[in-house]
Amino acid sequence: MEMETLNQATLLEAFREDCINRGMTSESIRRYISCVKIFLEWLDGKSVDVRNVDKFVLREFVSYLRNKGLKHKTLENYFSALSSFYEYLQFEGVVNANPVLPVRKRYLNPYKKHKGSTRKVLKVEEASLLVNSIPYIRDKAIVLLLLKTGIRRGELISIDLQDINWEKQMIILKPKAKRSNRIVFFDDETARILKKWLKVREKINPKTNALFVNERGERLGRNGVYTAVTKWAAELGFHDPNSSNPMDHFSPHNCRHCFTTWLTNSGMRREYIKMLRGDVEKEAIDGYIHIDLEDLRREYLTHIPKLGVE
Repeated sequence: MEMETLNQATLLEAFREDCINRGMTSESIRRYISCVKIFLEWLDGKSVDVRNVDKFVLREFVSYLRNKGLKHKTLENYFSALSSFYEYLQFEGVVNANPVLPVRKRYLNPYKKHKGSTRKVLKVEEASLLVNSIPYIRDKAIVLLLLKTGIRRGELISIDLQDINWEKQMIILKPKAKRSNRIVFFDDETARILKKWLKVREKINPKTNALFVNERGERLGRNGVYTAVTKWAAELGFHDPNSSNPMDHFSPHNCRHCFTTWLTNSGMRREYIKMLRGDVEKEAIDGYIHIDLEDLRREYLTHIPKLGVE
């Protein structure tokens, strides 16, 4: 790569292409590009060449982000993106080493280790209270589907009407780098709430086949799903957006933790839980485990808790 001939836009596009070739998800690529773009613009303001960035420059960037009032998780996201960016520059021979690693280790990891990665998990009774407290049928359907399937926010957003098999009560998710098994199941009470939402959805006259849409009939975005969960969780005291303690937060991803915890506590076998979560194979034995879908469905319906949704 001839850096002398590259402007910021060209450099970002080259990095984007590299992310695509590495098989990253579109959402991860969007976040990485956004973070790197802000960093490059900050460097321009400091008249610092991207090749001359060292620990002192990066430490100043940490201070700059903290002074903007960004949360620690956001700082981690920035430096994950920057680390990947400089790994790319190192691979291309533009820089000799990744200057982000030591700064990231010193200023971000200690905090993370101290705080831990514990997330709030609702008891079945609390989840029932949450879902039944939601007056808006779309948001009720979103929270219920997240809790009952353990799918990620991006996976939920991507669901189209044709992806749902109502007879077998299952959904075929879009291909994602982070997911192996694309089939998830739902139970009777989830089906009932989803069908109620579809009746309301028809009146909106959607411009898309997306299962979940906003008031304008467009596919619901990440922020819309986040609000659909946190707004009602905050009403019951399950979510405090002003707290720095992760145990005071309940977001869409917490639903995945609830799903996993409930199935584990119910005694479901580990390989079935991994299959339902769509976890990417990490152990050699995983490649030799084959589970029949009908068996998986029966296990799911046996172990997934009823929330008594009205």
